Amino acid sequence: MKTSLLVIGLLFMLTQVQAQVKPLQTRIEQLIQSKKATVGVGVYDFERKQTLLIHGDKHLPMQSVYKFHVALAVLKEVDQGRFRLDQNMHVKKSDLVAGLHSPMGEDYPNGEMDLPLSRIIRYMVSESDGSACDYLFRLLGGPSKVNTFIHQLGIQEVAIRETEETMQAQGNWDVQYTNWTTPAAMLDLLKLFYQHKILSKSSHDFLWKTMTETVTGENRLKKLLPAGTAVIHKTGTSGTNKEGMMGAVNDVGFLTLPNGKHLAICVFVNNSSEGIEKNEQIIADIAKLTYEHFK
Repeated sequence: MKTSLLVIGLLFMLTQVQAQVKPLQTRIEQLIQSKKATVGVGVYDFERKQTLLIHGDKHLPMQSVYKFHVALAVLKEVDQGRFRLDQNMHVKKSDLVAGLHSPMGEDYPNGEMDLPLSRIIRYMVSESDGSACDYLFRLLGGPSKVNTFIHQLGIQEVAIRETEETMQAQGNWDVQYTNWTTPAAMLDLLKLFYQHKILSKSSHDFLWKTMTETVTGENRLKKLLPAGTAVIHKTGTSGTNKEGMMGAVNDVGFLTLPNGKHLAICVFVNNSSEGIEKNEQIIADIAKLTYEHFK
């Protein structure tokens, strides 16, 4: 009898929590229903323990969002003593892949320089540098090592199979879909990171600061939030195919509320014919609706 009452009580509490996010879910669904795109959304309020998912179990291409996963894998190796953040890493000219977005390559076009590991991670995360990402993939032993690491954290609905060089090569449009996540899995990974269940405090704080300094995606999660709102995030963006479709325009991370608390949020705009400006506006509108609901 006591067990039955406990189960009934828990179900009632769960129903109440979900009812509190239902108005937000309705507003977001109304926003995206007419868009020529698949939009996956995940939101988690750490203070009230409320979750919202739209297309939560759909496999959606990450593009550069997976650089967050790579950073976690590298920093775990730092925590285990294999590397140090201040350790100089030699970057050869051949490490700078032509055709990739690479501020590191622009700063050091001839290569053959030594950079602290921390700087290479910052290039990859804050500036979404493709050459830096592939350098770190090689350091770890390839995408499969990162994939295995994320799965070992208990996050199964994610696949990391290809490098930036392979994914961004001309004629490889479909390759981006092999690096996918579900919004639910992305949200679970963000929660584990936020709750300090993956990295040491020093590594966690380093990555948090690095994501705070992200310079890509100014028109996405943070665009419509109050000036000065801290957004800790990682973007991902595909090209546009000959039919005018973009495979992915994404932004994931954390929003800071006026009381200093945080929301985890991920928005994936998939297979969209809306164009880059409208795709980014979708993300900005969802972030604003979410912020206003929970603030």
